[in-house]
Amino acid sequence: MNSKRFAAIAAFLGGLAVVLGAFGAHAIGNKVSAKDLDTWKTGAHYQLVHAVALLALSLYDRVGKYRIVCWLWLAGILIFAGSLYVLVLSQVRMMGAITPLGGLCLIIGWIMLGVQLLRSNAE
Repeated sequence: MNSKRFAAIAAFLGGLAVVLGAFGAHAIGNKVSAKDLDTWKTGAHYQLVHAVALLALSLYDRVGKYRIVCWLWLAGILIFAGSLYVLVLSQVRMMGAITPLGGLCLIIGWIMLGVQLLRSNAE
């Protein structure tokens, strides 16, 4: 996937994060427990932060040097935030077992970005 598509996906994920944050606050805020609402907010927050990071990186990365980081962040957003949304809506607590896999994708993406940036400065 090229950087333009990653940028477009990031923009849509950012907008969706705002929609889902509002949905959590206004549509389900009084229908779920405070803990579940906090879980929902965590998903929306991480989705928005990483959508912005994905957008910035994809606009910076004109040659595809950081494509693996973009893929990791995209997978991380979908798995981390997505599993939290499903957990809250379905009350299937097993979804919480999937969430750390998404977090791991996000963490590895950040580490790989740092390593690649250090390598590019050394060249």
